[in-house]
Amino acid sequence: MTLKLFELCGTDPERVFSPYCWRIRMALAHKGLEAESIPWRFTEKDAIRKHNSERVPVLLDGDQAVADSWVIANYLEDKFPDRPSLFGGAGGRAMARMLNSWGDLLGASMAPFIIKDIHGQLGPVDQAYFRESREARFKKKLEDVVADRDARIENWHKTLEPLRVTLTAQPFIGGDRPNYGDYIVFGPFQWARATSPFRFLNEDDPVYAWREKMLDAFGGIARKSPGYAV
Repeated sequence: MTLKLFELCGTDPERVFSPYCWRIRMALAHKGLEAESIPWRFTEKDAIRKHNSERVPVLLDGDQAVADSWVIANYLEDKFPDRPSLFGGAGGRAMARMLNSWGDLLGASMAPFIIKDIHGQLGPVDQAYFRESREARFKKKLEDVVADRDARIENWHKTLEPLRVTLTAQPFIGGDRPNYGDYIVFGPFQWARATSPFRFLNEDDPVYAWREKMLDAFGGIARKSPGYAV
């Protein structure tokens, strides 16, 4: 059995930065599975369109293609029930569905702080695509999107309060050890770390301590991946 995973990168194929790909990287490690990484870039739509997707991650399991991080996580849980559970049962899976949506919102809230830095990680063709598509989304130039980020970050910290309270009471979202809920929320932080030197977290924040533990999980696969020391 050989698993393969299409993962988003820029000019450096080792610098994987999609938060959704990181959800699955961590899920695979949790399950004790390895997957061959296939570097993929924004403008390489044809490479995954044949697998009925236009976005990564896309997991290939032999002749079967599975797209979308939530679908992939459920596929891994059901295909490999003898390996450590990502959810810890039906209730955990149901709660992870809610966190999956919250994690999307978290990533969206972080994008205006790092969008210009992501652009800097890309090659010329992808830069043109990225600038056009993201400036249409934000309705302003990338430089203007991030212009006042230092003034905005303190207010953004308030969005983490539910997470902060949870991590003050227990070491991981999953309780005593991480589960897929942790990987969902960790994804945007690893996305930011991989693409931008902008500092989101203060060192005295319980979320910072949790992120450090996530960076060190599974032999430090996240910390060893190229990124900024923030």
